[in-house]
Amino acid sequence: MDILSFALILAAAGALAGLIAGLLGVGGGIVIVPVLYYLLPAADIPEHARMHVAVATSLATIIATSIISARSHYKRGGVDVPLLKSLAPGIVIGVLIGVALGGAASGRTLTAIFAVIAFIVSIHMAFFKGVQLRDAVPVRPIRDLIGVFIGAVSVMMGIGGGTLSVPILSMCSVPIRRAVGTASAIGLIIAIPGAIGFAVAGWGEPGLPPGSIGYVNLIGFVMIAPLSMLLAPVGAKLAHTIPNVWLSRTFAVFLAITSVRMMLSLL
Repeated sequence: MDILSFALILAAAGALAGLIAGLLGVGGGIVIVPVLYYLLPAADIPEHARMHVAVATSLATIIATSIISARSHYKRGGVDVPLLKSLAPGIVIGVLIGVALGGAASGRTLTAIFAVIAFIVSIHMAFFKGVQLRDAVPVRPIRDLIGVFIGAVSVMMGIGGGTLSVPILSMCSVPIRRAVGTASAIGLIIAIPGAIGFAVAGWGEPGLPPGSIGYVNLIGFVMIAPLSMLLAPVGAKLAHTIPNVWLSRTFAVFLAITSVRMMLSLL
């Protein structure tokens, strides 16, 4: 694959990630990570570092996307600030745990984590979206444990947290638009320490692509982040104006196919 084709695909991934981040509150990483995972071999990135670079670069781009998306949702009253503040300590602890585990884990382990969680999310989006199990978000210490789970798993997957926090909050009777808006802000809490952590964890690692700071690749960031930022407000606007059940189901199919392919690549 030539450099121009590689750059164009990265740009398309950034545009799609930004749109999905604003529309579904999933942070964009759920698209960026698998795209990078399948593109990086064309850049001769060794298998042991491929998933780490995909996860870390995705987290870096989510910083930019989450800022724009969260601002857009906040202006529309979609961010539950008290709920966000109460979840934040647990999320930060989870991110620190996730970075420590993810930095030490093999690429195959990170791939397996992404594939399994993405498949579970696809099933939820296709068949169980909107199901409510509780009348409210649990109080502490259960709320803290929820934050730790969201932070740890999200950072190891390279996602912004919306992929997990939106369904969890929705099942706790948080209105979907408020869940999506709050999730966009959660993405920022995850992405900043997550990207820094993977940059440190990958410092001096052999075989990384040019323009890398640890596992974070700045070339990928530059190609993906601007279009993600540009399209995130469009997605946020659509989230407040149109029903997205069929889009969610289509995206669920994409996730299921992607996760199965990643699982098969490990065999």
